[in-house]
Amino acid sequence: MNESIPTREQAYELLTRYNKNESLIKHALAVEGVMRYFARKYGEDEEKWGIIGLVHDLDYEKYPDQHCRKSEEILREEGWPEEYIRAVISHGWGICSDVKPETRLEKVLYAIDELTGLIVAAALVRPSKSVMDLKAKSIKKKWKEKRFAAGVDRSIIEKGAEMLGVDLSELITDTIMGMREVAEAIGLAGH
Repeated sequence: MNESIPTREQAYELLTRYNKNESLIKHALAVEGVMRYFARKYGEDEEKWGIIGLVHDLDYEKYPDQHCRKSEEILREEGWPEEYIRAVISHGWGICSDVKPETRLEKVLYAIDELTGLIVAAALVRPSKSVMDLKAKSIKKKWKEKRFAAGVDRSIIEKGAEMLGVDLSELITDTIMGMREVAEAIGLAGH
């Protein structure tokens, strides 16, 4: 099948075809927002980074036991570019995939995927229920509480920051900034 560059509309349609769960869709939108933020920061292709962020968990709702592998299959059938497919698979490195993140795009996706979950959890326990007034130091405080957002694998975030050669606080701050841009769409703009 011929590879064609997907549009954001096509990516969103594909995401919502395979995912009906509101929190999974919000997670996809959060990751898309953060990927777009990082693409601008690094002078990269914002559209490409955003689209990959949007579909990174494409298969998770329907095929959680085949996570990443099923996405690869679906994206190939849809004729997506190899680079996009590889990036999506690489975010599961060491968990459900043996494709190691190599490019900056892949490393960012790997680093911020779990981190967005931690930030959502931290925002939801704030009086404002918002990312708009959230700071990295609040996340760092929650970081040490292993029972807080216990499902978030902090070692993946640390490994991702290391792969990118950035300080954890910087990664957290940039991720929060990216999520602020989509705060309305992800329900974290506050009251």
